[in-house]
Amino acid sequence: MGMSLHEFAVAVPEIDIGRPTWSEYQEFLELVGVPAGLLQHVDATALEVTTARLRGRNVATALSFDHDGDCGIFNVSTVPGARRRGLGTALTALHLHAAKRRGCITASLQSTAMAEGVYAALGFEDLGRIREYVR
Repeated sequence: MGMSLHEFAVAVPEIDIGRPTWSEYQEFLELVGVPAGLLQHVDATALEVTTARLRGRNVATALSFDHDGDCGIFNVSTVPGARRRGLGTALTALHLHAAKRRGCITASLQSTAMAEGVYAALGFEDLGRIREYVR
């Protein structure tokens, strides 16, 4: 999915956000089922990582990476007990606002079928399907 940031006009959400360390972020990913060490060799300084908090706990996360004027949004995830509260949507919107301030002109992401409506509500449009074959 992709979108232009020129006319992005969603209000800045008001949620409790955090900027986790890279090791805190990796621990969170393990909580939501990502294999341990998946991103251990990534240059974390090239990424923007945010978390949403409820009662002082990190319950949702998202990261972004800018390349050639496009902000890629990745790993938007929420722990099961905190889902359906708009936290993933809010984090995505925060990343889009920050990308626009940094001078990005477009944003892109890959979406699960379950999340397509969430991203469409922010202005993303379907750009086609990617078939992934897993052993």
